Amino acid sequence: MRCLALGMTAAILAAPGPAPAGVPEPQGYRLDGYRAPVPGTLTGGHVVHTRELQTLLARGGALAIDVLPAPRRPDGMRPDQPWMPVPRRDIPDSLWLPDVGRGALAPALDAWFRDALAKATAGDGKRPLVFYCLSRCWMSWNAAKRAVRYGYRRVYWYPDGSDGWARAGLPLAQATPEPRDRAGDGQ
Repeated sequence: MRCLALGMTAAILAAPGPAPAGVPEPQGYRLDGYRAPVPGTLTGGHVVHTRELQTLLARGGALAIDVLPAPRRPDGMRPDQPWMPVPRRDIPDSLWLPDVGRGALAPALDAWFRDALAKATAGDGKRPLVFYCLSRCWMSWNAAKRAVRYGYRRVYWYPDGSDGWARAGLPLAQATPEPRDRAGDGQ
């Protein structure tokens, strides 16, 4: 029997209810309940929806960044037991940086995120960065807010996520997360 890794990803994938009007931006980061109604704004950044994102990506130079957590082999699973994680499909040519949208980042994960952004942008703080996850997912909002705080000046947040992209009939591509040493990052 095949075992699918759902763990934390399952909680994130659960469909949220209808969005109430006027969800305020918190002062800090959202720490839990990531699949919930989200604000319509991102202080210091720009909110884009599917048509705007298509235009932004078609112009070239913008980097789409997926922040959905990657599936992990469940703790306690026998080493000889087959494990088939749920494959991730995201917006083509995206950079997948798992877990960087959590509300609290261990110092090692925060440093990895900073380094990954610096490497992906070649140190260009003006390169457009578009953060997304799934529709109405606070992880993408958190990651975008963190990039603004890191000093990136052209930060975009795509709250429609990869599922919104797919609902618009746009293609998805098989994703592979950027590797990192998880030792010491608390994730």
